[in-house]
Amino acid sequence: MTSRYIFSDQRTQAAMLIAPAIVIYAVFAIYPMIDVVTLSFQRWNGLDATKEFVGFSNYVDIFTKDPVFWGAFRNTVIWTILSTIFPPLVGLLLALGVNQPIFGRNGLRAIFYLPVIIAPIAVATMWRWMYDPFFGLFGQVLTSMGLQSWIQDWLGNRNIALYSAFVAYLWQTVGFSMVLFLAGLQGVSKTLIEAARIDGAGRWKVFRHVTFPALKPTITIVLVLAIISSLKAFDIIYGLTGGGPAQSTQMLALWAFTQSMQIFDFGRGSAISVVLLLITLSVVIPYLRWTRKSEENEE
Repeated sequence: MTSRYIFSDQRTQAAMLIAPAIVIYAVFAIYPMIDVVTLSFQRWNGLDATKEFVGFSNYVDIFTKDPVFWGAFRNTVIWTILSTIFPPLVGLLLALGVNQPIFGRNGLRAIFYLPVIIAPIAVATMWRWMYDPFFGLFGQVLTSMGLQSWIQDWLGNRNIALYSAFVAYLWQTVGFSMVLFLAGLQGVSKTLIEAARIDGAGRWKVFRHVTFPALKPTITIVLVLAIISSLKAFDIIYGLTGGGPAQSTQMLALWAFTQSMQIFDFGRGSAISVVLLLITLSVVIPYLRWTRKSEENEE
C-alpha cells in the first residue's frame, strides 16, 4: 500500500515538473503548427479582419499554377541530398582527426565549431563578399595564382549558384556534425579497439568493425538533424541570393516566406509550409523506423 502511494506521489511530481514545458511547447510549437495548417485552407492577405475559406484551392494553385514551386521543390531535394552526404561525411572525418592525441586538438575543435555559432545571415554576408568576382577573396586568390580564367560569377551564374551557396552552408554546419561524432567516439569501447589491434587489425579494419558499428546511433541522429535542417534552409539562401538568379536557388522554405511576407498571400504560403512539413515527415519517419528495425535485427 505504501509503495503504491509513493509511486503515485512520484507521478504527481513528475507531472508537475513537466507541465510547464508541455504548456510552453503547446503554445509556441503545436498551436502555430495547427494554425498554419488551418490557414492553408483559407485566403488571407494578413490585413483583413476576416479570412475566406477556400478548401484545397491553395494546394491546387501551388501544384498547377505556381511557376516557381516545382523549381523550389527540385532545389530543395538537391540541397537535402547534398546535406545528408557532405556535412556528415566531412564532420566524421574531422571528428576522427581531432579525436587523435595531436598537439592543439582542443584549439582545432574550437576553430572547426566556431562557424556554427555565427548567425547564418552574417555567414551569408561574409561569403557574398568572398564570392564577389571583382573584389572577393576567391577572385583575388585565383588572380594571384594566375588563374583568372577560373573566376566565376559564383552567385550570379544560375548553373552554379545553388552549389556555391551550399559550400557556404557546408562551412557553417560541418562543425555541428563534428561535435556530435566526437561525442559518439567517446562512447566507443577502448577495450575492443585495443583487442582488435592486438589481433593485427589495421586502422581501416578497426574503424570498419569496431568504431563504425558503435557510431550507428550517432549517425542516425546526425542524418535526421541534417535532413530537417536542409529542408528548412532559409537564412543563408536569403542572405546570399534571395532565391536568384532567376529563381535558381529558390527553396520551399524561402518561397513560403516570400508568398506570405512579400506577396501577402498567407494561405498559399501556409500551404507550401504544410507541404514542406509532410515532405519532412515522409523522409524522417521511414528512416527512423528502418534504423530501429536494423538495430533490432542486429540484437
